[in-house]
Amino acid sequence: MIGVTVSDWAAWAPGLEDRAAWLDWAKAPWSPHGDARPALAEVPAMQRRRIDHVGRMAIQAAWWCSQAEAQGVPLVFASRHGDVQRSCDLLEQLARGEAMSPMQFSLSVHNAVAALYSIVRGERGNYLALAAGGATAEAAVVEAVGLLDDGAPEVLLVVYEAPMPAVHLEFMDEPDAAFAWSWRLRRDGEGVALSLAWQDAAFDASEGRAGTMPAALAALQFLLGAAPARVHCVDGVQWDWHRRVCATA
Repeated sequence: MIGVTVSDWAAWAPGLEDRAAWLDWAKAPWSPHGDARPALAEVPAMQRRRIDHVGRMAIQAAWWCSQAEAQGVPLVFASRHGDVQRSCDLLEQLARGEAMSPMQFSLSVHNAVAALYSIVRGERGNYLALAAGGATAEAAVVEAVGLLDDGAPEVLLVVYEAPMPAVHLEFMDEPDAAFAWSWRLRRDGEGVALSLAWQDAAFDASEGRAGTMPAALAALQFLLGAAPARVHCVDGVQWDWHRRVCATA
C-alpha cells in the first residue's frame, strides 16, 4: 500500500471549465464530450497554435495546478491512448502513399504533450509520460510516489484523454470521454490524504470495466466526492483507493 496527499487539483473538460462545475459534477458524474477547447491564455499565440485539443486540455489543467514559483517539480503525464487521432491521421496518409509531416509525427508521440508543457513553462526538470491501459491513473500515482520516495518534495500529475476516432470505437472497453485533470502530490501536509493498494482481482477483469465514465475520470470523481473508498478491477488486478484524511483541497 502507498499513501499520498493531494494538496491541490485542477481539471478541464467540455462543459466543465471551473472548480465549481467539477464539484457539482462529482455529485452526479457523466462523461464529457465535445470539441470545445480551453482558452489556454497563459501560452503565447504562436506556441498555442501548435497544441491540439488533447494537448490544450492537459496543459491547461497542469498550468492551473502548478505553482509559479515551483520550478523543477517532476512531472508525470499519463494517458491511456494519448493523441490517437493524430496517429490515425498519419497512418491514413501512409495508406494513401503520402509523406508524413515530421512535425505532426513529433507531436504524435506519447511524451509530446509533456514536452510541449515543459517548453511553454520553461521547465527543465524530470518528466515522464506513461500509459497503462485501464489502470493508467493508478499506475501514474504509483510512479509519482516513486518520485516522492526518491526525494522530490512534490510531483505534478496530469491525466488526460481525448475522444477516440470512430474506427476504434467498436474496440472500446470503457466509455469515451474528453477531459484532463491534474493533482499536486506530496507525502503529507494539508490536502486530501489517499491510500492506494492492489492485489489479484477476485473476479474477471471485464466485470470491473462497466460504468458511466472512464476509470481515469472516476479517480477524479473519487477525490472530489465523499466516498471513503473506491474499488477498480482491471486486467486481473484489484486497485483499492481509500480516503485517509479530508482537509483542504
